[in-house]
Amino acid sequence: MTRTLAAGAVVAVALVGTVTGVWAQGLITMQKLSAPLANELVGETVATCAQKGYAVTAVVVDLDGVRQALLRGNGAPIHTLDNAFYKAYSAASLTLGRKEDSTKAVAERMAKNPPTTVPQTPLPNVTYAVGGVTIMAGGKAIGALGVSGAPGGQFDDECARAAIAKIQERMK
Repeated sequence: MTRTLAAGAVVAVALVGTVTGVWAQGLITMQKLSAPLANELVGETVATCAQKGYAVTAVVVDLDGVRQALLRGNGAPIHTLDNAFYKAYSAASLTLGRKEDSTKAVAERMAKNPPTTVPQTPLPNVTYAVGGVTIMAGGKAIGALGVSGAPGGQFDDECARAAIAKIQERMK
């Protein structure tokens, strides 16, 4: 009986040790753009598009989909506030599982392989519109930039990529 209790106690301690080892990690560290750099990025994006004659809104989100910075350019239509956020949110969430770099890549994949005919429940804040670009630092996604207001998603995408390229060296 004593051996059975002792063996049971050893097993219990081993299990508790294993479980607490899993829980012991506690905190994680996630990289994201600093507030000044996120604000600079939306400013660069709006300015890049304005030089081409496009009035746009730019939104930066972190990987949790939380807005970090937003700038509505002069003359950008009101709907661009939401649309730019949806593009950024979608790029931050839909692109990660397949290592895609933008909502453009998601849209191209969806065009080649349409979803099943089973009705899908729409996900809040998700769009397949072109103009959301994943922000990468050190080979890892750290957020996304969404742009809306140019006369086509491909132009939103171009402005986003040009602006990200301007700050890329400072994201290390």
